Amino acid sequence: LDTMYPIVQTDNELIQRYINGDENSLNLLLNKHQRKIFSFILMRVKDRALSEDIFQDTFFKVIDSLRNGKYNEEGKFLPWVMMIANNLCMDHFRRIKRMPIIVDSDGKDILNVLRFADESREDEIIKQQTSKTVKELVEKLPADQKEVLILRHYADLSFKEIADATGV
Repeated sequence: LDTMYPIVQTDNELIQRYINGDENSLNLLLNKHQRKIFSFILMRVKDRALSEDIFQDTFFKVIDSLRNGKYNEEGKFLPWVMMIANNLCMDHFRRIKRMPIIVDSDGKDILNVLRFADESREDEIIKQQTSKTVKELVEKLPADQKEVLILRHYADLSFKEIADATGV
């Protein structure tokens, strides 16, 4: 066990050590949060390679901010990083000008309604129309409201996590 690093270190302790020149502290900080941040990005963009690029860009911005003294030490490192990741995801979607397909754990578009064997053709048409209407209404939401809807209902973040990630 490395005696230089106590077992439990706060994010702010690791940040301060990194700012003071300890590169390993950044690795510890990254390892501590990478799974949650990467999963968040992957849920937003639905593409592993793109998620890896955005994750890497996120930490380039984090490193740049830390090196330039732009991080305000408030004990909210993870929400700050999530906000950076979220902004980079939004930048990606602005560039390609489309809404991400939101899928459930089986990889199916969550806004598609399930079809049951005993449904009539009329029921199927009603459900398809309802699904289409919901998609259209989601598209019409202002970007910030659409973002909250996606983060709450599809990324399963709490309102506190959403507030921290979006700064709202």
